[in-house]
Amino acid sequence: MTADEELCTSLPAPRVLAPAGELDMDSIGPLTAEIETALAQHDSIVLDASITFGDPMFLRLVLSTHNQGDLRIAVPSPTIARLFRIIGADTVLRIYPTLKDALAA
Repeated sequence: MTADEELCTSLPAPRVLAPAGELDMDSIGPLTAEIETALAQHDSIVLDASITFGDPMFLRLVLSTHNQGDLRIAVPSPTIARLFRIIGADTVLRIYPTLKDALAA
């Protein structure tokens, strides 16, 4: 095994978070708590963004998480991809078309 292969296999797997449905100011609390816990325990977080809706509170949480650690966005729904594109977050965030791609990054 090469040093690079050993390094790749010794890194902990990212924590995958997969919220469902709509995330707005009334429903963002549990995801916020999950992210805080994941940031304390893992080097990387993969957020499955295949949700149906995200409001500015969701966007704020994503950008804040991005600033705190290694955040990878996987499988953004068309609505979420459009939200990221409209505000230019798609040029800053690490966005992947599949969960597999996000985990492999």
